[in-house]
Amino acid sequence: MATLFILMTSAVAAGLTPALSPQAEEAFSKIQNHAKVQQGLEFIKNDHANTMADQKTIVAIPAPPFKEKIRGEYYLKRLQELGLKDVKMDSEGNVYGIRPGTGNGPKLFVEAHLDTVFPEGTNTNPIEKEGKLYAPGIADDSRGLAALLSVIRAFNETGINTVGDITFCGTVGEEGLGDLRGMKAFFRDHNDIAASVNIDGTSVSRITYLATGSHRYEVNFKGPGGHSFGAFGLPSAIHAMGRSIAKIGDVETPKQPKTTFTVGVVNGGTSVNSIAADAQLLLDMRSNSQEELLKVEAVILPLFQQGVDEENARWESDKKVTVDIKLVGDRPAGSQSPDTMVVQAAWLATKAIGQEPQLTPASSTNANLPISIGVPAITIGGGGVDGRNHSPDEWFDPTNAYLGPQKAFVTILGLAGIDGVTAPLLTAK
Repeated sequence: MATLFILMTSAVAAGLTPALSPQAEEAFSKIQNHAKVQQGLEFIKNDHANTMADQKTIVAIPAPPFKEKIRGEYYLKRLQELGLKDVKMDSEGNVYGIRPGTGNGPKLFVEAHLDTVFPEGTNTNPIEKEGKLYAPGIADDSRGLAALLSVIRAFNETGINTVGDITFCGTVGEEGLGDLRGMKAFFRDHNDIAASVNIDGTSVSRITYLATGSHRYEVNFKGPGGHSFGAFGLPSAIHAMGRSIAKIGDVETPKQPKTTFTVGVVNGGTSVNSIAADAQLLLDMRSNSQEELLKVEAVILPLFQQGVDEENARWESDKKVTVDIKLVGDRPAGSQSPDTMVVQAAWLATKAIGQEPQLTPASSTNANLPISIGVPAITIGGGGVDGRNHSPDEWFDPTNAYLGPQKAFVTILGLAGIDGVTAPLLTAK
């Protein structure tokens, strides 16, 4: 797997293009020239104002980590109003409904994520200034959720019948310690999905088809604690943590496949004149290769006990510091061929709307989960331009943003097939 990623990463840098099959090229020639498809594309362009209104409404509904229910309930109502079948909220909080195909076709999953990175109490009401919208989460992923609604409206407007079933979904748990819990739950309960299309980010050119994996740990150090002067000589939880972090900082990782680590958060202690009785940190490790991710993990995790042992050995005390290591995030890495049909469909759909497609390096998105279990998946943008994501001054420029749902619409048609026009590019599971 590591070798595969080295080759793929180099190819991306060189401007990799998928090998387009005659089947895919013929299908998209028919799709883009079909009158109802042209009607749908025109509808999406004219639907821009409604899509922007949806985006503003959605971002104003807070969806902090693990508390997406209120936004989810709103999105469930919208899916019901748009006529999807079997609309529901599952036990994890995902909200989804089905647009049935003609029967016996492949099942396609199309989603955007409900959650944001911002904590409870964050003001997410959008402000418009000089043609841009400003709000925490206005792009990531309020844009994806709004784009998905526009795609459903285009299907309703045109009456296009697909061969395959399409499940449209708002998922939970994409951000931070959400750990892809929404995708994990959905694919645990549905083993018949032929492919997944994830709408996240904004760029209509980019196609993400490789998955950067990550392991995240919460590490807790516990010690006896005491007065900094009166109890001097006792081991310190913070000192043990510091020794461990210093060792982590010297770890070497390969440049290809890209493999990284960071101690992102540290806490602990009681006061400036106390020997710390407790300390905590959060560790993030990432790689474009599951093999390399496991290798760096095997190097780093023992360093915590080494730091503790050195701190305990430093002081002549029968009271010791201990350490507890807990896995709190597991996003699998994964790879697939750039020639897989889901990639070909997104590539040809991008060209069909007059844009130049680009395969991007590996990233960490909701597509990680299906890719890791062998289900073809991509992440594509919802349109527009964004900046300062994951910050309080996140912004979104809606110029030509309609291109995002247009691309998603045409991609879906290629994969699911149009009854009487094109066969699905996907194979039913």
